[in-house]
Amino acid sequence: MERRSFKISLTRNPSIAVRVIPGHFTTSHSHLNYYLDLCDLKTNARIAKEVAVELITPYLAATPIDTIVCIEGTEVIGAYMADELRKSGTSVINSGKDIHVVTPLNNIHRKLMFQDNVKEMVFNQNVLLLISSISTGITVNGILELLSYYGGRLAWISALFNAYPEKLTQKIHSLFTSEDIPGYKLFDPKDCEMCKEGRKLDAIVFHDGYTKI
Repeated sequence: MERRSFKISLTRNPSIAVRVIPGHFTTSHSHLNYYLDLCDLKTNARIAKEVAVELITPYLAATPIDTIVCIEGTEVIGAYMADELRKSGTSVINSGKDIHVVTPLNNIHRKLMFQDNVKEMVFNQNVLLLISSISTGITVNGILELLSYYGGRLAWISALFNAYPEKLTQKIHSLFTSEDIPGYKLFDPKDCEMCKEGRKLDAIVFHDGYTKI
């Protein structure tokens, strides 16, 4: 599986690249024929900083941001994005202001929530949502419901990868999309072509990696 992997790079910044692994993968919502390894983008400080610059550029002088809500292990990138927003000379709107970087927690019922000491960083605040990967949109919709419940005002959504940008009503600024991966397919589990062909699953995908079956 890994032997057939290849890399795709961001055209405007080739140092930002992800490894793409072909196979038969399952997430909690769908089956995929490719897995994108986004780990280096989220954990390598040098690369994460460059990712932050690419993702934050459209917002520098356009939108006041109070809080960055990070999903799926994107906190390092989120911190760098906040740092870029605060820089003098790049953003009149956000220069020098306090910007919080927070992450919701799963409660005992596996529902996302913000702890009491974090709620005030979301309520009535302009929020930038940062997520690792968007496939079906289920996770994004869940986060939007969360922000609405806690009174946050969604300003922008950023993603490292967006599988089908045309299927979501929200405008999302992403580094990579399915158009960057020839032949990329995402299936509802009950309609998966690979399952119908008798192909066994190779691995279970999580937001921070995969586990072979």
